[in-house]
Amino acid sequence: MGMLVLNLNRLMSLPRDRQRRRWQIRARCRRSLVTSRGKRKGSPCQQDGDGISRAGKTMRSSIPDLPEEILFHIHSLMPMREAARAACASRAFLHSWRCHPNLIFNKDTIGLKINGRGENFHHKIGRILRKHSGIGLKTFSLDYSYMCGFDGARYFDSWLQIALKPGIEKLTLWLPTTKKIYNFPCSLLSDGVRNSLQYLKLHNVALHPTVELCPLRGLTSLHLSDVRITWDELECLLCNSLALEQLELECCAEIIYLKIPCSLQRLSSLSVFSCYRLQVIESKAPNLSSLCLTGHRLNFSHVETLQVKKLAMYYPNFIGDARGKLPSSMPNLETLVINSQSEVVDAPMLPTKFLYLKHLTIRCLSHICCINLFLRIHN
Repeated sequence: MGMLVLNLNRLMSLPRDRQRRRWQIRARCRRSLVTSRGKRKGSPCQQDGDGISRAGKTMRSSIPDLPEEILFHIHSLMPMREAARAACASRAFLHSWRCHPNLIFNKDTIGLKINGRGENFHHKIGRILRKHSGIGLKTFSLDYSYMCGFDGARYFDSWLQIALKPGIEKLTLWLPTTKKIYNFPCSLLSDGVRNSLQYLKLHNVALHPTVELCPLRGLTSLHLSDVRITWDELECLLCNSLALEQLELECCAEIIYLKIPCSLQRLSSLSVFSCYRLQVIESKAPNLSSLCLTGHRLNFSHVETLQVKKLAMYYPNFIGDARGKLPSSMPNLETLVINSQSEVVDAPMLPTKFLYLKHLTIRCLSHICCINLFLRIHN
């Protein structure tokens, strides 16, 4: 009986012992923290002899004693807001912030409120960029789409001077509609920038490249939306961008004729949205596999379509043409998306078929027409 009581007392004392050990550990942590803070402030004995080196070691103990390359890599993986906060809290991260690879400015990363003033937005971006050297920058994105009517063009040149350094890979400049359109400074595209830039996305700017400035040797993706650029200027840009893989044009009102040279061996995707003055598309790109066209009906009979596997068409009265012409002109088609309105022509029964078609999407006002076409394509 006595042994049973003794064992019970031991079991009951275990939680108290664990709690006591936790208190002792916390007390030691508090004492060490107070001691380290006192050393950071510096005592008289630390100012003599080797005390300076001991104080330096104490200062560096605020972050792990890791190689600079690892700290820079850790900092580069952080989202921009978190990386900026870390730079404010640590000198080591403040040093790496000057080479942070991604600067993405929008209302979320800057923290602009719905009723916030545009000037505050400009001041925040200016302060951030002034602390960045531009060296090591891979991605620069500026989204002003939610600040309609606000003109910040006087800031853009100075910001792009910092961002457009050799090594930049992605550049996005999305500006709102204003009375005075911003003229993109092609003069900032130095040799180093033209060699490293891979992704370029511009909205509501004027782009006037010249023969001397336009060769973008590393460019793989080009997206132009509401960009004022003539066909001659675009042709100059395309002919000197031999690595181009994706081309997207949207609402580019000054382009009437689009000619893609055979030198674009890597071009695989072409998208043209609402370029209402565009009349003819000619393409000799041998590896074009994805084609997306919207707006009014275009003449693309001069397009090399044998390699096209994905086609998306957004035109009225196109269903009949799709059934009658596409199987012979695009025999390797695998994905077909058609948006058609006011369809009045019933698709005829023809001997040609889509032999490799796997995915079919049709949207039109008449559901009966959709069902009939679907059955006829697959039979």
